[in-house]
This record gives sequence, structure tokens and C-alpha cells, in this order.
Amino acid sequence: MKQPPSYDVAKRAKEMRRNPTKSEEKLWARLRSRQVDGWKFRHQVWIGPFIVDFVCLKAKLVVEADGSQHADNTVYDHHRSLFLETEGFHVLRFWNNEIMESIDGVLELIRSRLPSDGGT
Repeated sequence: MKQPPSYDVAKRAKEMRRNPTKSEEKLWARLRSRQVDGWKFRHQVWIGPFIVDFVCLKAKLVVEADGSQHADNTVYDHHRSLFLETEGFHVLRFWNNEIMESIDGVLELIRSRLPSDGGT
């Protein structure tokens, strides 16, 4: 990653790290500190002009926790995902209720998208 596209993007990412949604908190508690097979995830990181919820840079995997506002922003989300894919990332999206009600299933799907050689 290089410099953020603007001070505002870097500032917004920092604010989002400080004020996560309940589903982001729950997922971050399970992704942080290399808990998923040794893979390092980061929270609220800018990639190009976008801020992603979670990213494993080494595995090029982006994980998004989507709330109801995303139901109305499908075109924006599609454009965003296409940009990330052109940068070599694979994007997984989960609805907040999936994270809150089935965190183990969410983590299993994330594991299935990580290389089997482990993150260490």
C-alpha cells in the first residue's frame, strides 16, 4: 500500500476502526492476532480509493461485513468489488446477521478461501 488517496480517507478509516459495528466487532475478535490458521488480518484498511472492513494482504482476501445500507448500494458495491478484483483481491461479503448468528460458518468460509499453506 502506498499513501492514502487523501487525508480524508485515512482519517475515515481510523474513525471506522475506533467505532466498529457490532458485527465488525464480533468478526474482528475472531480474525485478529492470527487466529485463523496463522493468517494476519487487518481492520478498516484503505486499498486504492476504498476502505475495506478486513483484509489479509498476504492471501489477497478482503472480507466485508455488510449492513442493510448495502442492499441499496449494489451498483457501488459491484464497482468496488471489480476494482479490488483487478488489484488481485478476492472479495467475500457477509450480511451482518450472518456474522451475528453463524460466526463459525462465516469463519469456515473464510478459511476455505485462504491458501492451505497457512499464514505463518
